[in-house]
Amino acid sequence: MAAVPLMLIPFILYNLAMFGIFGGGGTAVLNDKVLSVNMMSGATWTMSLGDLFIVISLIILFMEIFKATRRSAIALLDHLFSMALFVVFLVEFLLVAGAATQIFFILMLISLVDVIAGFTVSIKTAGRDVSIGL
Repeated sequence: MAAVPLMLIPFILYNLAMFGIFGGGGTAVLNDKVLSVNMMSGATWTMSLGDLFIVISLIILFMEIFKATRRSAIALLDHLFSMALFVVFLVEFLLVAGAATQIFFILMLISLVDVIAGFTVSIKTAGRDVSIGL
């Protein structure tokens, strides 16, 4: 279970939204208001479902980078699964009409940052483990 990339959560949530689990379905559901707050300035701040998916993904990205600091065979497997998930994001973005949105594109970029950061952190951590016996 530790090797499962957490970015799978926003990917699944987005696809469930496209199938109509959160309302009407399709890309229009991404604009549905989830939260509305009246600010002291008199303005109203709103968060849509698509914005919420991005916020969730950014929190998950932090957790994924933290997971990348582990040194084990599971960490390597996690990086490989994260790369596979990014490829799935990319293929869906290119081939599925419902995924051709700014929200999905940003989710895909967050997944790419997860892959790059994971490998980079792992390489830097492994480099520090090498000791020279003098």
